[in-house]
Amino acid sequence: MQKISLTALARQQVDRAIAASGGHAAGTVYGGHEKVLRQTVIGMSQGASLAEHENPGEATVQVLHGRVRMIAGTQSWEARTGDLLIVPDARHSLEALEDSALLLTVAKLP
Repeated sequence: MQKISLTALARQQVDRAIAASGGHAAGTVYGGHEKVLRQTVIGMSQGASLAEHENPGEATVQVLHGRVRMIAGTQSWEARTGDLLIVPDARHSLEALEDSALLLTVAKLP
C-alpha cells in the first residue's frame, strides 16, 4: 500500500505551473500508458488553459484547489474546490479562473 498527499502534490503542481511558461504543470500519481486507470495532478495558473482536445476514455476532473471552467461546444461548466466534473465524451477545453489544482482520472477505453 502506498499513501500520497494530494494536498502536497496540488501545492507543488500549482507552484510549478506559476513558474512555467505555459501556465500548467502535471505529474502522474497512479497508472500510466501501460495501465487502464491513470490519475494525474495538474496545476494551472490563473488564466492558463488546456486547448481543446479529445477525451481519451472515461474521465473525471476533481478540483483540489481553485476554480476552473470546462468548455465543450456551446456548453460550459464551472467548478471549484471539492467539485467533480464528468468529462464529456466530446472535444473540450479547460481554463483556470484562478490558480488551480486538479485530479484528472482517466480509464482508457480499449
